[in-house]
Amino acid sequence: MLELKKRLARLLVEKSYREGDFTLSSGRKSDYYFDCRVTALHPEGAWLIGTLFNMLLAQTPIKGVGGMTLGADPLVSATTVISHEMGRPLAGLLVRKEAKGHGTSQFVEGLGNFEPGDPVAMVEDVVTTGGSLLKACTRVQDAGLRIVTVCAILDREEGGRAILKDAGFDLRALFTRRELVELAGQ
Repeated sequence: MLELKKRLARLLVEKSYREGDFTLSSGRKSDYYFDCRVTALHPEGAWLIGTLFNMLLAQTPIKGVGGMTLGADPLVSATTVISHEMGRPLAGLLVRKEAKGHGTSQFVEGLGNFEPGDPVAMVEDVVTTGGSLLKACTRVQDAGLRIVTVCAILDREEGGRAILKDAGFDLRALFTRRELVELAGQ
């Protein structure tokens, strides 16, 4: 797993990590920005993310993975495709920011692959305050599924882990900022 994390860290730093003056979606200011979508939409990046999330979740009894659209779309897709390849197929869920104004008007897509009460994991690219991940979790729970864990590529270590824990979710992250930069240099 360590060698795969090093490969992903190098790719993330090359494609997704920028230093400067940024305003995050939480409204906080930061001296770095992490746009995981660039790496998650790269062929090797998607494979590494899907593989590492599957390794992280290997001992967790779940039926599928989900996340908030748009950031989690490639993460969910990569994880579900690799799960099939690994012989442990997981279905995917995508959580809308707003309910569709037509058709079923639902917040959660992919529910047809699940039964009420099925255990799922939620995935996210970056956790700062945990706000968008909590919103996605609430919508998935409201849709009748049981969230057993939450995972992220990067934990910015800015309070999100504690907020998620207070809401009953333990965060598993592939990297903290320090780990990401350290592993990328190896």
